[in-house]
Amino acid sequence: MSVAFFGDTTVFPLSLSFLDEKAHALAAYARHRPTCLLEGHPELSSLIRDTERRHRLPPGLLQALVEVESNTQPHRISPAGAMGPGQLMPSTASLLRVEDPFDPAPAIDGSARYLAEQLARYRGNVKLAVAAYNAGPGNVNGRVPRNGETEFYVEKVLTQYERLRPRPPPRPSRPAPAAKRQARPVSAPPRPPPVDSPTSG
Repeated sequence: MSVAFFGDTTVFPLSLSFLDEKAHALAAYARHRPTCLLEGHPELSSLIRDTERRHRLPPGLLQALVEVESNTQPHRISPAGAMGPGQLMPSTASLLRVEDPFDPAPAIDGSARYLAEQLARYRGNVKLAVAAYNAGPGNVNGRVPRNGETEFYVEKVLTQYERLRPRPPPRPSRPAPAAKRQARPVSAPPRPPPVDSPTSG
């Protein structure tokens, strides 16, 4: 395991898989690092909240995804070569036109756009959208793929999302309906006794 260019990112050079992706990620990180050393990065939580609102994502969902993907570390590189806070693969970053996947603002915006696209594709189904973010939409055919990774990934993101999502305000309690009083039957007033009419004499 090696540390890349004085940063806090790690890659696994002895793994022979995803060599092109890891080489691409390390080159992108080397380009990014001098600017990062000079300027630093903004606080991610507020950046994520603003990005969620801008792309109309369910509050807390993007935050949950970034926490699971990178533990909110902007310099993270995965063993497969995924990069940055939202762990964009080089091909996905290129598709989303994210030039520096280690710069939190454009990287998180790219992740938000990609997640919003999956939510639209799956008609708001959060579970399938999160699965597509991880496995690619071509691998999600109406269900979460069971490939030894995505099913656990989805469970982690949804658990974090449940913790982070705002709770709906409690419904006002309705007063208990008053018991209906049964109407008493109205009795007719007593009739006066008949009066004999006077006889004419």
